[in-house]
Amino acid sequence: MTPEAAEPAGPDDPHDDLLTVLPRLTQLSAAFNKGRLTERAAEAAGLALDRPAMGVLVTLRTADQPLRIGEIADRMQVVGPHVTRQVQALEKRGLVRRVADPHDRRASLIEPTGDGLDAANRYMTSLLGWFAEALADWPPQDREDLTRLLTRLADDVTARLARLDAED
Repeated sequence: MTPEAAEPAGPDDPHDDLLTVLPRLTQLSAAFNKGRLTERAAEAAGLALDRPAMGVLVTLRTADQPLRIGEIADRMQVVGPHVTRQVQALEKRGLVRRVADPHDRRASLIEPTGDGLDAANRYMTSLLGWFAEALADWPPQDREDLTRLLTRLADDVTARLARLDAED
């Protein structure tokens, strides 16, 4: 970060428009965490799984194909050993299994079992139901705009952080 970027915004600051966004991002983050949204969705789905385990299952469910540990970690933006521990715990519960990688016999891929898919689907249904209720009064165009802009923001922030990590 340059010294200029660290100075407080002034009346002619080119980033004035972003000053209203930062508190809203903080508000959303705090609401999700304080409201225990992911935990509530897991409970509503009848699942006794923590957030990281649900993250692995949802990542596998939305991938629609078996993934390597590293691919799961990349998609979740966490380190591989973290995912390895989660996969081992999910394997013990019969929610995921290892399958041979058809392109590399030395490697294995992770896929959800039938019970794992069912668990991920119940969780996603619960979570999406919550968001559908929160946005129920929004016109369809606003919902489409939210999806488009949030996708763009997530992609751009992720790419920028990846470039910064590559520079380190």
